[in-house]
Amino acid sequence: MLSKDQSMKKLVSMALVAASSDATVLISGESGTGKELLARFVHTSSPRCADPFVAVNCASIPEGLLESELFGHEKGSFTGALAQRVGKFEQAEGGTILLDEISEMDLKLQAKLLRVIQEKEVERVGGKTPIPLDIRIVATTNRDMAVEVREGRFREDLFYRLNIFPLTLPPLRERGEDIPYLAKNFMQRFNQKYSRHLESISDEALAYIRNCEWKGNIREMENTMERAVLLSQGTVLELEHLLMCDGPQEQRAKAAPAPRPSDILPDCANNMTLYEMEKGLICKTLDGLEGNRTRAAKVLGISVRTLRNKLKEYGQMLPV
Repeated sequence: MLSKDQSMKKLVSMALVAASSDATVLISGESGTGKELLARFVHTSSPRCADPFVAVNCASIPEGLLESELFGHEKGSFTGALAQRVGKFEQAEGGTILLDEISEMDLKLQAKLLRVIQEKEVERVGGKTPIPLDIRIVATTNRDMAVEVREGRFREDLFYRLNIFPLTLPPLRERGEDIPYLAKNFMQRFNQKYSRHLESISDEALAYIRNCEWKGNIREMENTMERAVLLSQGTVLELEHLLMCDGPQEQRAKAAPAPRPSDILPDCANNMTLYEMEKGLICKTLDGLEGNRTRAAKVLGISVRTLRNKLKEYGQMLPV
């Protein structure tokens, strides 16, 4: 768990307390905040760390198959059950089972899960004999479970069974100290993975990283940094590496305040052709920003690619 943020340090301390017991843990937070990572941290910090950690994504398994996936089935219990199957609960015996995105689980299956938690035993589909369990249950959700309960999409009694030890992961945008810290860690990781020679992140790139909304949270930052490291060639990760691929991230970035074109180009547009006005604006914007094409493109409201094409168009009059 990499963090310098005080709220995260407090959360990790709480997770360690949860890990020391067998209490059921419910981890909530936006997508991409690291809920599964925190669940694994609880498991590896617990006395059960030498036993299995079994993760089940309740949202990715079709509703009709989830019961068999969780509880297992006996041979011939339904069409296609050609052999006995051991479910995820049995596979996690002695260890931890993670029920990822549990809010996506069907209400009928929620009732069966409640019984498993209460009785600490599971019965395979088509089976007749309950199988005792010794496991820790961790569940995650990206929804407001109080709302889910109130609107009848999630059983209240199951919610209270799962919510014995609640942990809530804050979104990355609320972890100010962690944003540059995580960015540098991702740079170092991918630097090694792709045999690059990066030593630092430029001040301009770091300002961009700090001011991004990161709606996809840590997962989005990780993907962005991986792409930026792949695009880099020197020893410093520059802003242009982060902006190389135009997309929603660039549009969402709240970059550091930059001068407006009207501040750079004086009121001298009379008797000029549109071509001359455009060329003059681009030249003066570049001059005002000491030739920094990335910032100039942002000031002008165009992509770096468009700016590059304009410079080529001016050719003999403006060095590329």
